[in-house]
Amino acid sequence: FPTRRSSDLVKLGGNEYTIIGNTTPKKMDAVSRLLNEQLAEISKQMPSLSTEKAAILLAINAMSDCLEKQEELED
Repeated sequence: FPTRRSSDLVKLGGNEYTIIGNTTPKKMDAVSRLLNEQLAEISKQMPSLSTEKAAILLAINAMSDCLEKQEELED
């Protein structure tokens, strides 16, 4: 599938967002599905955490994983 500039409505953590970017609908679906799975896991482990704080923890985890992968590629 070719990459194209798209506008997709996705539901993340119970809220709807319009995401604009250069990607395919299939990839955006995969990203949103993964985000929702990880948000659900964080919420399961820490039920008192707000959705906003769970999203921040998810972002921290994602950036940490990204840096680890980058370091692996540089080695």
